[in-house]
Amino acid sequence: MPDNDYTYLCALGALKKGAPRRFEVGGVQLSLVLVEEQVFAIHDTCSHSAVSLSEGEVEGCTIECWLHASRFDLRTGEPLEPPATRSVPVYPVRIEEGKVYVRVTGRD
Repeated sequence: MPDNDYTYLCALGALKKGAPRRFEVGGVQLSLVLVEEQVFAIHDTCSHSAVSLSEGEVEGCTIECWLHASRFDLRTGEPLEPPATRSVPVYPVRIEEGKVYVRVTGRD
């Protein structure tokens, strides 16, 4: 069982590969993305124009902002294509017994 810093979000089976799903944890908007067999959690707001990344397209380990096509690395939150120049936070994910947990405070 994850420690108290992790919050249960959903069953792993509730995620579809390459389809971002938006959640809120303690007032933080984040997007969960299942890529192959790994789940990533990234802040849901684009650092360039404050729109939801969960409405964007996923390609490999990247997510694209639907408004201006900035692309972010799901592993690091780093912008890969302009116009975004600032990274967005990413959050540690744990999967235990088919359940997805995320930690939005502190570091892993």
